Amino acid sequence: MLTISAADVDKSLTYEGLVETLREAFRAGAVQPVRHHHTIERPRGSDSTLLLMPAWSDFAAEEGDGHIGVKIAAVSPDNNAIGKPAVMGVYLLMDGKTGEPQALIDGQRLTLWRTACASALATSYLARPDAERLLVVGAGALASHLARAHASQRSIREVRIWNRTPANAEKVAETLRAEGMDANVVDDLDVAVGWAHIVTCATLSTVPLVRGAVLSPGTHVDLVGAFSPTMRESDDEALYRASVYVDTHAGATKEAGDIVQGIKSGALAPADIKADLFELTRGEKPGRQSDDEITLFKSVGAAIEDFAAGIAVYRAFKS
Repeated sequence: MLTISAADVDKSLTYEGLVETLREAFRAGAVQPVRHHHTIERPRGSDSTLLLMPAWSDFAAEEGDGHIGVKIAAVSPDNNAIGKPAVMGVYLLMDGKTGEPQALIDGQRLTLWRTACASALATSYLARPDAERLLVVGAGALASHLARAHASQRSIREVRIWNRTPANAEKVAETLRAEGMDANVVDDLDVAVGWAHIVTCATLSTVPLVRGAVLSPGTHVDLVGAFSPTMRESDDEALYRASVYVDTHAGATKEAGDIVQGIKSGALAPADIKADLFELTRGEKPGRQSDDEITLFKSVGAAIEDFAAGIAVYRAFKS
């Protein structure tokens, strides 16, 4: 069995390449049960969440033996206070016929890559072709990956970063500037949302940050955080004004706080969700319909994304 480190994951992938890998994966499909959530209660501090995300090849359609995979991840919000990422985990890839372990992959880095590229995949269908101003809300480990992934699909000329702790936003800006991006920190979130062509939001917020009232016509909103029903990154007005898309219907309507709470309040009905990534990549449903349309994509995370990314890393590492 191979052990594949975070550095090995970085060497094995490109943003453009992984977006296309995910596009093909959603077109082809795989077996992916709804992920398991387990709350780990802590007497001191915030509870952690254990996530189990299995997937395997559709062996009825697969040529060859295919694969089985599972991600084991823990989300610990208090990690930020000690300088550690909130999401930790590993990905186990196995032979589809024998079950033999093939690779143990750094799950934290794999999650960053696949999450950012799933958002970028949605952007390829939902953002205006001329989008060039990107706002990143949140300054966690995912922030720089999201900026790079979106820039792989649109000609991003300016990046602005907002975070409740400006010093953390500045660290992200410094990283992106070192890579040649025009990146700066902003302190007025409403103004920055109105300025942006693409708003990508990756936080653990339980209160809305992106207000629909300040969204400009033609904006694409990419919501990556709020992976549980109690979390939320956008308000009802944003859902009401936007054409709403999701990564998967089943996951978003059961787990994604923005969608779950929006349905509960009446700002959104399940039938209002225009399409998921399966339907977009297969051409079954259209993406953006006009330059003035506000689009909103809610990503909650899907096992097929980890599965496709894990196979891509395994194959690249072996070659």
